[in-house]
Parts: sequence; C-alpha cells; structure tokens
Amino acid sequence: MSQALNDLEKGINSSLTTTVIKSEIIFNQLYIDINVQDVISTILFLKTSEKCKFKQLIDITAVDYPNREKRFKIVYLLLSHEKNLRIIIRANINEKETVPTITKIFPSANWMEREIFDMYGILFKDHPDLRRILTDYGF
Repeated sequence: MSQALNDLEKGINSSLTTTVIKSEIIFNQLYIDINVQDVISTILFLKTSEKCKFKQLIDITAVDYPNREKRFKIVYLLLSHEKNLRIIIRANINEKETVPTITKIFPSANWMEREIFDMYGILFKDHPDLRRILTDYGF
C-alpha cells in the first residue's frame, strides 16, 4: 500500500470540514463515504486543496440497490495528475432525494449528471440543463 495514499487519507480526514462517514483504501484507491449534502464542499476541497489537487473529474455514476432504505449510491471518481492518485467519493441517497450539481466545479459533470438523471431518475439541484440525454420522454 502506498504511503502517499495513507498520508492523503489522513490529511483529508483531518482537514475536511464536513463529516467523513467512512474512508478506506481498496486496490490502491481511496474511497470516502460522505453525506449527500456535503458533495459540493467535499469535491471543491479535493480539487483546490494543495494536499489533494484532484483536478480532473473522471466519471460520475450511480448504483441502484432496490432493497435498501437509501436506494441509490452516487459515485464520483476524481484524478490527481500531480500526485498520480485516484479517489472515489460515495454518497447514499433516498429515492426522492436530490443531489447538488457539481457543474460549477467541473463543467464536464453536466452530461454525466444528465445521464444519471435519465437512467436512474435522480434529480440534481441547480443543474443548468437537466433533461434526458439518452432516452425519450416516454421511457
């Protein structure tokens, strides 16, 4: 296991002003579980902090667990080119819960969030153009 990854995990846990529900290192990647209302502040910290420098949004996706109380999990994958590290941020949400958009932090999130809306019905609060991207409105 990379010492840089261990140091990053400790640094994030001690510096992040929001609550980290859980953090763990799996297959040389850091996973952080947060509350959905902390998405913007967490992503912004990870992008702008000198300790992190996660300047690239690789992907956003969702996972559906139909039998769980919090049915969906939103997953963000970020990359730090400078540190050559990836981080996965996860947040569990209820079926009708909205997720804050991160399009002002990462403009490329626009289409990723639209895809999640289209495929899972998850709404993104303050998204600039939340409409279907893959299926028609009768889907």
